This record gives sequence, structure tokens and C-alpha cells, in this order.
Amino acid sequence: MVQIGYTMMTEQAGPRALVDDVVAAERAGFDFSVTSDHYFPWLESQGHSPYAWSVLGAAAQATSRIPLMTYVTCPTTRYHPAVVAQKAATMQLLSEGRFRLGLGSGENLNEHVVGGGWPSARVRLDMLEEAVGIIRALFAGGNVNHEGTHFDVADARLWDLPDEPVPLGIAVSGELSCALAGKHADLVIATEPEAELLESFDRHGGAGKPRVGQLPVCFDRDKDAAVARAHEQFRWAVGGWPVNAALPGPSAFSAATQYVTPQDIAEKIPCGDDVEAFVEAVRPYAEAGFTEIALVQVGGDHQRPYIDWAEKELLPALREL
Repeated sequence: MVQIGYTMMTEQAGPRALVDDVVAAERAGFDFSVTSDHYFPWLESQGHSPYAWSVLGAAAQATSRIPLMTYVTCPTTRYHPAVVAQKAATMQLLSEGRFRLGLGSGENLNEHVVGGGWPSARVRLDMLEEAVGIIRALFAGGNVNHEGTHFDVADARLWDLPDEPVPLGIAVSGELSCALAGKHADLVIATEPEAELLESFDRHGGAGKPRVGQLPVCFDRDKDAAVARAHEQFRWAVGGWPVNAALPGPSAFSAATQYVTPQDIAEKIPCGDDVEAFVEAVRPYAEAGFTEIALVQVGGDHQRPYIDWAEKELLPALREL
């Protein structure tokens, strides 16, 4: 049975609301949760971007069952991999074993804030692979020294380690990232229901490992209101990964999506309260081979009605997939 997750979308809600909402999601029966890790929202209309790791720490204390996961953290630019390793180990201890570290090669939107330009996709993947090696070494215990192509580590050690290393997930979008994930990851992450990505992950060593997808949805009893809200806050989602990774800020995303219509969004994101439409949007992920699918309810102020509806109507229907 496919597991259904809840997304703490840091771009659309403040820290207290995010924690309150994941508590409600746990109570409603969602199987797991993920959180974005941004410095900027995609669009100014989303209006938020608190520090994800503080939110995760609070969520670990406020919940007792639901697994937590970054979806995803870039361990190469804004954060040094040695610092990411420390944060992840601490989260695993705070959550008593419920944390997974999702990693990716990053987006200019968030990583540009520390300066230094934006590397090519291939360089970003090289940086990610080196970062994963550093994180794994620190999880193994002992002192770590590293002089690499992209990173140096001088006599680092994690003093508080969980009994079992934090599971690592790697986000994929093509053959090179699938090869990296198959070699180094405990699970794979993707945002499109493309079976080819999972097949490539398997060929490179990922067979039998979990695969986690994500899908935006917009519940509202008024379908027109749902479509309007999805267009206002989530039209960036039609851009595709190569474009989204390169744009530098909300104004760029606004300009790049100025010709996206509400109808375009309605064709991509299930909107309204038709359970079957939501199930049919999730189905391609299940058929592609995803074992876990995290849903993103669009609109920070519209989480509770969605969670209540999901508990009563949507989750029971999705359990049949």
C-alpha cells in the first residue's frame, strides 16, 4: 500500500502554523511528513520562508508518531555538509528515530544568498556527491578530515549521534542524478511520476529502496476559489526543474509565469473537493512505482479544512491504491 504524506510548505506559512498543522496531520492519520527547506518563497504571494530546521525541531517535540523529512536540503552552498550532518543527527535524536535527510543539488532561489554565483548542473552534482561522502563519514563517528575539490573539513566530529545513521534520500531529475542516488542514497526523491527515473535509480543500485514523490493539491469546497488560489501561489510549478533551479528570486518566477493561466494550473493540480479527481492525480505516482507520496495543500491558511477533509474522505480513498 502506498503511504500518503503531509507537506509542511515553509514558503506559505509561518513557523508556529507549520508545527500546529503537522500535529493535526499526525492526528488525522497521514503516514509521514516532509518539509521544504527554502530561504525565499517561489512567489511573493506565498509570503513566508522560516528556517526549516527550527520548525523541524519544534515538530519533533510536538508530535510522537509521524516521520519527518527534509524535501529537500542542499548541503553544498548555503549549508556546509559538516553542518548538515550535525543538524540531521540532532534531529534524529530529537525525533527518536523518525527523521530522514532528503538532499538535493539546490536551487539558485535559495543558495544565491551566500554569494559566489550559481554552478552548472554537473558541478552541482559533483558537489552533492562530495557532500554526501562527508555526511556519511561524520555519521560513522570519529574525527573527519577532508581536503576535496569543493569542500574542506578540518578535524570535525559529531558528539551526539543516534544509534543508527540517519537515512539519506537524494532528489533525482535525470540519469546523472539517478546514478548518484543509486550509489549513495537509502531512498530516492522525485517530483514527477516518471517510471524512467525509478528504473534508472534501480539500475544504479537502488532496487528495493523506498521512493518518495510529491504532488501539489488544492482542496476547497469552492472549486473556482481553489483554482484561483493555486494559480496565485503555485503557478511556478509548471516551469519544470531546469528552469526552476536557475531562477534567482520571486520576481523572476513571477515574470517567468506571467502567461500561465488558471486553466493551465487546473490541468496540472487537482482543485476542489472531488475525491476521485485527487485519487486520479495520485495514481500515476503509484503506477510508476513510488512507495510514498507527499501531498502539498496549496495555501497556508487553508490547511485545517484540507486535513479534516483528508481524514474523512481523501485518505480512505487513497488507501485503496
